[in-house]
Amino acid sequence: MADSAAARPRSVTALRLLLPFLRPYLLRAAGAATALVAAAALTLAVGQGLKHIIDDGFSGGPGALNQAALVMGGIVAGLGVATSLRYYLVTWLGERVAADLRAAVFDHLTRLDATFYDTARTGDLMSRLTADVALLQSLIGSAVSMGLRNALTGIGAFAMLVLTSPKLAGIMAVVVPLVVLPMIAFGRRERRLSKAAQERIADLAARAEEAINAMRTVQAFTQEDAERRRYGADSERSVQAALKRVANRTVLILSVILLGFGAITFALWVGGQDVIAGRMSGGDLTAFVFYAVMLASAGATVSELWGEIQRAAAAADRLGEILIVRPAIAAPADPLPLPPPQGRVAFRDVTFRYPSRPETKALDGFTLDVARGETVALVGPSGAGKTTVLALLQRFHDPDSGQVLLDGVDIARATPQEVRARLGVVPQDPVIFGATVADNIRYGRPEASDSEVAAAAEAASAAGFIAALPEGFATHLGARGVTLSGGQRQRIAIARAILRDPPVLLLDEATSALDAESEHAVQQALARLTSGRTTIVVAHRLATVRRADRIVVMEAGRIVATGTHEALLAEGGLYARLAALQFTDA
Repeated sequence: MADSAAARPRSVTALRLLLPFLRPYLLRAAGAATALVAAAALTLAVGQGLKHIIDDGFSGGPGALNQAALVMGGIVAGLGVATSLRYYLVTWLGERVAADLRAAVFDHLTRLDATFYDTARTGDLMSRLTADVALLQSLIGSAVSMGLRNALTGIGAFAMLVLTSPKLAGIMAVVVPLVVLPMIAFGRRERRLSKAAQERIADLAARAEEAINAMRTVQAFTQEDAERRRYGADSERSVQAALKRVANRTVLILSVILLGFGAITFALWVGGQDVIAGRMSGGDLTAFVFYAVMLASAGATVSELWGEIQRAAAAADRLGEILIVRPAIAAPADPLPLPPPQGRVAFRDVTFRYPSRPETKALDGFTLDVARGETVALVGPSGAGKTTVLALLQRFHDPDSGQVLLDGVDIARATPQEVRARLGVVPQDPVIFGATVADNIRYGRPEASDSEVAAAAEAASAAGFIAALPEGFATHLGARGVTLSGGQRQRIAIARAILRDPPVLLLDEATSALDAESEHAVQQALARLTSGRTTIVVAHRLATVRRADRIVVMEAGRIVATGTHEALLAEGGLYARLAALQFTDA
């Protein structure tokens, strides 16, 4: 994402990202714009109301004063209604667009492939989904509205200044360029500093997310102090980056206020001389001061909002970096439909390198046929390519060369979703969501009934421990299933796979981290799950694959031997050496 960021134009044009999200709400935006223009016009009318109260009301008696006050009251009431309506509409617009933008980014993230997530940091992605979208929400929901309102009132105020006193307006005209120039200079720096500050916040979020997810390991190795120091250092870098941005904006605000209100003070002194000399009425001077203050305030507000716009542009840049990433794994333009499920799997001379390790072949000319209903075990040392076989079959990656076939169809020519719908996976470390037991099992097939969920749990040897939970299937499990043992999490994952009822089952070290009792229960559940369906098992513990129909021995991405447990032992070679080590240790 860093390379794409460098290629993008670093200006407020990044905010064009918002246009497609604003388009569905043009009617609301038009209503907000109308209310905004009305509020700006009525704000300018307040100055004329003040002028008439002073010049006509004070000298015309009670009747004239009452009339002038009523007019002023009507202007203020209209201003209140227009401002309230503008606030409601732009706030609604900000909330709606932010929700749509957040949903679009999340939707895009779900479409990105494993290669993206191999290098992406979860904390950084969360920062973009939350903090960066919040900046854009603030821009739409308040900053743009305030900026436009102040720009309109500033332009209108200057026009009224000219009508009231061309001489004094000339003094103010000299100041306007002096206010705009710092806005441009400091604004450019603001955007650069804002993006740096937002990236430091993302670093901080990534650090916290990593430490919190690994808190048991942190505490087990007594690294709490070290993690606190690291987090503190990242936090300090975040503060320093933010303070640089704050200092830049502080100087901008100071320069705008000094120039703007300095000009007002000077103009007021000149106007006072004209009132004393009889060349200007007190009402005209009051109206002039009102418009001058409005012009200066508008300039100061716009300068501050310019910084907000720069921060939002930086946020749009960061979100745009995600949205422009195209998934390497996608459905072809004209996908082939898969035939009725048969459960046949084949690898044809597959070679594959992970993008992060291009110098090493994870698979090298790998060829394998798995028949319908057959159980094939992949064994070998770490790094042999066993898990890579499962990853390619699920089409998390595409091979550099060769083909992966499911039911006779090259999966690269089918839609990934249709391919994955025929696969069931039980990983070594199954994911348990922060939801109920039933919802976790039902993740395999969301439309399943309660009775089907219960039957799947029974088949997975999970019904017993689920019944002992406080609320049974309605028990809410903690994040990542921390309230369950390893064996219980595995049986939930097996129940999920049973409910899915896939033609092809993939078991990735499903029992490697279990104690003997849990392994026995899980093995019983797996025996029921694998019965009658094509199964590919990845295992380091050879005792778990002795009953496989065929054992495939892998080394350095290649198949070096194939056969049953007994045949491979008799043959000698790598499998016999691995078996001797494991069973001797046992």
